[in-house]
Amino acid sequence: MFRLSAIAAILAASCSFTAVADQFNIKASNTIATAADTLVLLVSPDQLTANPQLEAISKQENFTAAHGKTLSWLAPSAPYSQYQRVLLLGTGDTAKLTSYQASLLGATAARTLKGSSASSIQLDASLIQAPIGQAELLAQISHGVDLASYTFSRYHSDKKPQKVLNLHLLTAEQQATEQRLAQISALSEGVALARDLTNEPGNGIYPETFAKQALELRKLGAKVTVLDEKALEKAGLGAILAVGRGSARPPRLVIVQWEGSKEAPVALVGKGITFDTGGYNLKTQGDSILRMTSDMAGAAAVLGTMHTLAKQKAPVNVVGLMAMAENMISDRAYLPGDVITAGNGKTIEIINTDAEGRLVLADALFYAETNFKPRAIVDIATLTGSKVGAVGSYYAGLFSTDDKLVTQLTQAGDKVQEKVWRLPLSDEMLPELKSRIADLRNTGSSTGASTAALFLQQFVKDTPFAHLDIAGNALSSGNRGLQTEGATGYGVRLLTEWVLTAE
Repeated sequence: MFRLSAIAAILAASCSFTAVADQFNIKASNTIATAADTLVLLVSPDQLTANPQLEAISKQENFTAAHGKTLSWLAPSAPYSQYQRVLLLGTGDTAKLTSYQASLLGATAARTLKGSSASSIQLDASLIQAPIGQAELLAQISHGVDLASYTFSRYHSDKKPQKVLNLHLLTAEQQATEQRLAQISALSEGVALARDLTNEPGNGIYPETFAKQALELRKLGAKVTVLDEKALEKAGLGAILAVGRGSARPPRLVIVQWEGSKEAPVALVGKGITFDTGGYNLKTQGDSILRMTSDMAGAAAVLGTMHTLAKQKAPVNVVGLMAMAENMISDRAYLPGDVITAGNGKTIEIINTDAEGRLVLADALFYAETNFKPRAIVDIATLTGSKVGAVGSYYAGLFSTDDKLVTQLTQAGDKVQEKVWRLPLSDEMLPELKSRIADLRNTGSSTGASTAALFLQQFVKDTPFAHLDIAGNALSSGNRGLQTEGATGYGVRLLTEWVLTAE
C-alpha cells in the first residue's frame, strides 16, 4: 500500500537529472536524481510532439497522452547494470485539468503499479502547467494514490505486512506543496476513517465502539460528547431510544464539535444504524440484510469529515451529531403500530419498523437545532431504496427548500465529483404522513424518498436544512475512480468542501 501524506518526500528544485530524464532530453529545472526505482512522468499531448524521443516511442506504442492513459517500460539506469521503471501518465488537455482529474491520475498510477516490484517512486509533474497550479496538482495526485490504494484487511488471519512505497514528489514550490499536501492528507485520512467504520462488521462497530472511535478526535482538539441511554432519556429523545430498545447494545448520540471560529456553527447530522435487521418488518432478502452493516455510512461520513476539519485546524465552527443504534428484534423491540414521542414532543405512529433511520435522525436534528443554534443543518443518511430507483449510485439525492443551500451543496459535489441531484420536497405531500392516532406516521404511502425527507423536515423549525440520501453511494462493487471495493467513504469529500467554502 502506498503511504503518502506525512511521510511523502517533497523534493526541492535542482539542476541534476536522472539517467532516464537525460535519455529523453527532459530538462525540467526541478528534476533531481533520486534512488527511486520507478519514475512516473506526467505528460500532455503537446509535450509528446515537443520531445522527439518521447514522440517516437509514443507513436510506436500508440500512446496519445490522453487523460489517464499510461505507457510503461524498463530503461537502463546508471550504473547501467540496473534498470528503472518508467511510467508515462497522460494528462490530456492541461488547460482543462481539474483537481478531481488530477486525483484520478494518482489513482491510475496506484493501480498501474500495484503488484509491481516498485518500492520507491519519483513523480515528476514539472512539465505540466495546469490552471490549478503545481501544488494543487501534486496534492491531488497524492490524494488519488491514497484513496485508490486503500485496503481493509483487519480480519484476514493470513494478512501480510502492507508494502510501503515511498513517493517522492518533485516540485519547485516546496512550501506551498507541503502546506497543501498536509490539508489533503487530512482529507485522505477522513475518507479512510469513514471507509474503515463502514467496512466493519456488526460485531465490530456498534453504538458503543463507534462512540469510542469518536472520542479519539479529542486528541486533535475537538470536543466530544457521548449521550448514553440515561442521557438520552433525560433529553427526551424517545425516537432514538425506541429504535435502539430491541438491542442489548444500547443507542448513543455522539456529538463532535470543532470550533475553529466564533461564528455560528453549521451542523452535520449522520444516520448511524450499525446494523439494521428491519425490526419486526424483517428484511427477508439475504443480500439486502448482508449489506446492513453499512447502514451507518452517514454517521461514518460525518465523523470522517470532523476528523478532516480538526486535523486541518480548519477556521470553521462545525458540530457533527451521529445518531447511533442497532435495529434488532427482541421482547423489548418497538412494534408496528406503536406510538413513540420524539424529542420535540411530536408523536409518531410506527407504520414500518424498517423505516428507523428517519426516527434516529429526527431526534438528532431536533437536538442539533435546539442546543447549537446552527446557521445551517445538513443530514446524510443511507435512507431509502426509492432514492436508488430514482438516481442510482450516480448521485446522492438532495432534498431542500433552501435554494442557497442547494446551490452550495451542488457546487461542492460537482467539484469533488460526489454529485447530488435535487429531488422534490413539498408540503403537498404532508397528507401522506398524516396519522389517525398520532401527529405523524413514519412512512408515506407513495413517494418514499421525498416523504422521508419531508418527515425529517418536521423536526427542523427555523434553520436552513438539507437532507442527503446516500443509499446506493455508500458501497462500491469494484475498484473504479477513487473508490475501492466495499465502503466508499462517500460524503466526506462533499461535506468537507461544503463546510470550507459555504458562506
